[in-house]
Amino acid sequence: MAFTLPVAEAFRREDFFASPANAAALTALTAPRLILIGPPGSGKTHLAHIWCRDHGAQMLTNPAQHLPSLQPDARIAVDNAQSVDQTALFHLYNLLTAHGKLLLTAPLPPRDWASLPDLQSRLQTLPTARLNPPDDALLSAVLIKLFADRQITVAPNLISYLTARMERSIAAARALVADLDAKSLASARPITRALAADLLDSSTSQ
Repeated sequence: MAFTLPVAEAFRREDFFASPANAAALTALTAPRLILIGPPGSGKTHLAHIWCRDHGAQMLTNPAQHLPSLQPDARIAVDNAQSVDQTALFHLYNLLTAHGKLLLTAPLPPRDWASLPDLQSRLQTLPTARLNPPDDALLSAVLIKLFADRQITVAPNLISYLTARMERSIAAARALVADLDAKSLASARPITRALAADLLDSSTSQ
């Protein structure tokens, strides 16, 4: 029987593979106030965890819930900031302006969020770092990490086989590894090029 078990992702700095696609964003983590922009699954959350450790900050998913207890010198990261309560985000920004630290992640720049005009104007003054589409080296490293997160070791030639045939995004890499893991468990077969070919061929024919 195959069970769907939680996958523990590693968000340490040593687990983040630097490449030309993300080097500028990684360097920008020294900034006390920053917005990280990039498509889903591009590494924003990983970088946000690194920023939190480097700056002694905490990650909030619901700023509105924590605002009453926060101090002006708080150090806060908000992942997917475009989807949280924008009024609460406005108050959080104002609270931390003088003495706090703030990092926000989002798939698009603040001007493209459905947010308050006053909040947009303030956020556009923050430095912004962008994660670019992955190059071959980054995509290969991400695949290896995603398999490792599931405690799966695969042959190096499988990684090159996948990168040459898959959609070129980290979100696609995440989905592909999950599908290969599920197919391997369901068919009681190891994750090999043959299994990957079956999966990729079936998805192409649909």
